[in-house]
Amino acid sequence: MPYPAPPARSDWVLRADTPGRIERIEAWFGGHGYDPHRHDTYSIGRTLAGVQSFHYTGSLRHGLPGTTLVLHPDELHDGMAGTDAGFRYRMAYIDPALIQQVLGGEPLPHIVGGVSSDPRLLRASETLVQAVEHPLAELEEQDAVYDLAIALRAVAGRPRGRKRLDYCATQRARAFILEHLEQDITLPMLEHVSGRERWSLSRDFRTLYGTSPYRFVTLRRLDRVRALLLAGCSLVDAALAAGFHDQSHMTRYFTRCYGVPPARWLQRLGR
Repeated sequence: MPYPAPPARSDWVLRADTPGRIERIEAWFGGHGYDPHRHDTYSIGRTLAGVQSFHYTGSLRHGLPGTTLVLHPDELHDGMAGTDAGFRYRMAYIDPALIQQVLGGEPLPHIVGGVSSDPRLLRASETLVQAVEHPLAELEEQDAVYDLAIALRAVAGRPRGRKRLDYCATQRARAFILEHLEQDITLPMLEHVSGRERWSLSRDFRTLYGTSPYRFVTLRRLDRVRALLLAGCSLVDAALAAGFHDQSHMTRYFTRCYGVPPARWLQRLGR
């Protein structure tokens, strides 16, 4: 299916504004897109036009139309045009907790290389990477997450030789973090609330949710920053309200997570 040409202005990002648990974007970049950064979500994408190039797990990868991008949580990557023609793409950011609701405590599936030509992933991701102006109904979103989780597991294969994971204890720790983001959360606190020895808990948290407890806390605070910025708050007010020491502290973490500073992020969204 041909896609319309991108708007005349340079680099842009469109963000789905409809309610839902999955963040979806469509973007176009003529050259450099993002500096190296990491999300704590799966990044599931589709290149619509051009060549989407990125460094990932030690190699330069290329996303082409007809392939599926599957970036594992917390894997360092960047983004750039692979040719002078630029590239256009869509991406959906899937919370690993949604995948765990389907897999029920299995280690997160890992797609080697970050780009797949497997038709199962292409089919399973279709709903999630449709145009951002098309809202996802709640049941449609849930079905899409289920299909994606099953496809990820099928394509990645089940890992072998893993020790038993305590999914329930890790769920308790995650829920506690989400309920107490305004506090200075520590591993002893998580050990107490989960009933799991702290280092075993940290290992299980990484395996089940793709990132460490500390980074999970930081990224949930950055979620709060983004919501405040989109609501019109200043950088300094958003930083303080989300629990950062000051604006520069927040900006450092924001740039590490999203590959651009917050002011540039807002500019690309046309804010």
